Amino acid sequence: MERDGIAEGGRLKTVEVDSTDRHDDGRAEINEGLRKIKKLDSFDIETARLKSDQGHSSNQNLPWGMVMKLAIQSIGVVYGDIGTSPLYVMAGIFPNGIKHEEDLLGVLSLIFYSIILIYLIKYVFIVLSANDNGDGGTFALYSLICRYAKASLTPNQQAEDREVSNYRLEAPSHRLRWASAVKSLLENRKMAKYLLLFVTMLGTAMVIGDGILTPCISVLSAVGGIREAASSLGDDQIMWISVVILILLFQVQRFGTHKVGYSFAPILSLWFLSIALIGIYNFAKHDPGVIRAVNPLYIVHYFRRNKKEAWISLGGVILCLTGSEALFADLGHFNILSIQLSSCVVVFPSIILAYFGQAAYLRKHTEDVASTFYSSIPKPVYWPMFVVAVLAAIIASQAMISATFAIVKQSVALGCFPRVKVVHTSQNHEGQIYIPEVNTLLMLACVGVTLGFKTTLQLGNAYGIAVAFVFTITSTFLVIVMVMIWKTNILLIILYVLTIGLAEYMFLSSVLYKFMDGGYVPLVFAAVMVTIMFVWNYGYRKKYEYEFENKVSREALVTIMSNTNIPRVPAVALFYTELVHGISPIFTQYVANVPALHSVLVFVSIKSLAISKVPLEERFIFRQAEIEESGIYRCVVRYGYRDAKMEQQFFEKVLIDRLKDFIRNDERGEACDHGVAMVNEERVRREIGLVDETIKNGGIMYLMGQSEVIASGGSGFAKRFVINCLYSWLKRCVRQQEEVFNIPHKRLLKVGITYEI
Repeated sequence: MERDGIAEGGRLKTVEVDSTDRHDDGRAEINEGLRKIKKLDSFDIETARLKSDQGHSSNQNLPWGMVMKLAIQSIGVVYGDIGTSPLYVMAGIFPNGIKHEEDLLGVLSLIFYSIILIYLIKYVFIVLSANDNGDGGTFALYSLICRYAKASLTPNQQAEDREVSNYRLEAPSHRLRWASAVKSLLENRKMAKYLLLFVTMLGTAMVIGDGILTPCISVLSAVGGIREAASSLGDDQIMWISVVILILLFQVQRFGTHKVGYSFAPILSLWFLSIALIGIYNFAKHDPGVIRAVNPLYIVHYFRRNKKEAWISLGGVILCLTGSEALFADLGHFNILSIQLSSCVVVFPSIILAYFGQAAYLRKHTEDVASTFYSSIPKPVYWPMFVVAVLAAIIASQAMISATFAIVKQSVALGCFPRVKVVHTSQNHEGQIYIPEVNTLLMLACVGVTLGFKTTLQLGNAYGIAVAFVFTITSTFLVIVMVMIWKTNILLIILYVLTIGLAEYMFLSSVLYKFMDGGYVPLVFAAVMVTIMFVWNYGYRKKYEYEFENKVSREALVTIMSNTNIPRVPAVALFYTELVHGISPIFTQYVANVPALHSVLVFVSIKSLAISKVPLEERFIFRQAEIEESGIYRCVVRYGYRDAKMEQQFFEKVLIDRLKDFIRNDERGEACDHGVAMVNEERVRREIGLVDETIKNGGIMYLMGQSEVIASGGSGFAKRFVINCLYSWLKRCVRQQEEVFNIPHKRLLKVGITYEI
């Protein structure tokens, strides 16, 4: 057994040894690795062999016809936010009116180069390449980094997880010291791991904040166009109309409106065409001379002329970039080429023409800056454009709400968010999900923010802070990817930091200046969200560590199984536990209170990996318990953070089928405790017959722990407050495990246990 373990473990460890640079302490690290390998559970070694030849379908080599189709569909899903930004950008830049006519050229130049630098170069051509097996977003970047450096704080990591075909881990090059230095820092400094997780949570909280602010500012801006025809309407009336639209928008989420996103493309295509044509019309009619804004010297002149006021106005300029992060977050629904195509051919030209047209109009009508978009619309097409604008604003809101659902699902899967119920609203499209609790909270937050702010001016300040934080966090992670994974030339990295990075931090400094003018909203919200996420993750890790330290030993299991006073009940029992490295102490608590065992007992651990998807054939991994023919098995069910949980009936069928396959598998004998390399056919027939008979006579039962987590007696005040108050309160508020997994109550038995951590 030890020989097998070292042989198999050595193969696994080769990946880790090869991925470190050749430092003087290399031999010490290898020896440490071999010491850990000898301690590997035989389950780890057994499951390491389960590897599929199936690669990840990245959709990057699709035929041009499919790429064009995806590009058209992406218009309706990805670009609603950035496409509707012309509704409110100019008003956000000039809240007190235009003081100097030349300021328009400076601002237009700022908008032009900001869109080119951050939207086009950074997101369309750089960030999209930093995807996690085809998926994007803050957690995707985090999981990508954690696969190349052991920086994850998730306690249930196993060596065999790297054998999943979608893991796609490549050993970093030995050539560059920078990559090795960053990797070593992330792996060896616990503070660096905590900081990485904290920044990930902060970025996630800011994206969720976008999901609150986008519907508010988009709908308020669009509905505000009514004033052009009905000037008697005040802010209060516009506010209440917007609130009604927002409530209706959130009420239809349960029907899976993300599915409708694919039919949104014609509406947004009409929107982009309309704003482009209106932009060309205003450009030609009012002042074609605004084309001079392509000269970046106008930015210099603008700052020289206005100094501090110009810096403050950057908080309005950043609004032209809202929704850029959606390109990356929604990458999993499309592919890189389709998004690049739609961005360059449709979105970028349309919004640039729209801003140039607005600037040309304002050169002649500076007094209309507060309502630039609607004032610049030619009268004959005003009402059709108003309808299209409201529809586009609703679509923009829908896109961010769907993105919020997706990122919460990722957070739950990686143990960084309390358990919520994820409803998959379509059998054909995995991205179509609905989370009732999150939807309700988003609706209440949106209504509260709309009622509190009433107008888009202060909302723009709040929105700008959320956007700026997401930009800077993405750039920070991107630099780590450039250094550690891509091994980019250091001069190119410095160039990125001094251009795009510096511009983003300038934007961040500007929006923070407006902290008291509404900017505090996303920061307060982010603080609450990060606190919830960190407390949940901390409690989850401490609970897991307690189970691991107190797992059932082989001797205790032998004692239980050899006790003739414990009868066997005819049924297959699925004992749910979070522990993947052994048998949970809940089992001994169960035996002590219910002195009976089911004929077949399977310890099931639902485990989420830091990858987007796990192929179905690699999802279930089995191991028989220490005692032969005991009818006790261990099973780890692995999901990626984008995988949909299987329906319960299908889950039961697949699990039993995989269990039978495992029993039939001749290779099972190679990993057994006595090193036997063959499987007795008669024993196989008996074990499969036992499974079939128990299912026929007793069916499938579910066992689950009802745990209470408290801080141990010697804990400090901070730990007691976090565990006994905050974590316990969160556990009471969220859905229970059986609700999340849709376990039938009639077949469920729960065992109470208290963990002192």
